[in-house]
Amino acid sequence: MQASDCEFRNRFWIIASIYAVTFACYRVNPTNITIALTSRILRWASHGAAVTIDDPNFDNTARLFFDCATILLVLSALIRSWATTYLKSGVVHDSAIHSELLVADGPYRHVRNPLYLGNVLQALGMGLMASRLGFAFLTIANTIFMIRLILREEAGLLQSQSESYHRYFEAVPRLCPSLLARVPGSRAQPNWRDGVLGEMFFWTFTAGMAVFTVTLQSNHLLIALGTGFALYFLQNYLRMGRIA
Repeated sequence: MQASDCEFRNRFWIIASIYAVTFACYRVNPTNITIALTSRILRWASHGAAVTIDDPNFDNTARLFFDCATILLVLSALIRSWATTYLKSGVVHDSAIHSELLVADGPYRHVRNPLYLGNVLQALGMGLMASRLGFAFLTIANTIFMIRLILREEAGLLQSQSESYHRYFEAVPRLCPSLLARVPGSRAQPNWRDGVLGEMFFWTFTAGMAVFTVTLQSNHLLIALGTGFALYFLQNYLRMGRIA
């Protein structure tokens, strides 16, 4: 079930394609998942009475879902930034598999794959902007692909690392974080500047969702998405220039 080397190298584009298909689902299923859930909750609260978007409680209830989406995106960006402070952004966004590296500090003491956990949380948050079909597709397809990527990385680490990784593998959960650290830290110093700047792609999504939650204007989110992609490609260009 693990991803191929080609899938790993092109993981950004595969994930982007999953999101593209997600929002294309509006063509066959035009009802937004948040609107559908809001309508169902208000109908239940009013004992089956008809509910429209003009209901004074509709916006407030919908905003609660978008608040949850913003919180999920904040957690996603924070977890990924925290992980990147230890792993370095150049490694995180490299197309090559770095099975020679073993990091067991920061979030890696609680969960083996904090970066992929961040991706799963982002998909759950962004999914609330999708249709009902789109939400189901995004959460399922994204999670399956994350697991495939994890299995590919773990196979390489189990093969290349010593017994220390096997002990780490047994002690730390794969994707559901432990509240308590499962392994001792090595006193490595995190580079928060590199961590936050390296994950600006995720932070711009988070900012866009936060502004959308306040204004309910989708153009703000679209601007954030465009900015995020522009920053991602600029950072990759600069990163490749440093390598060259």
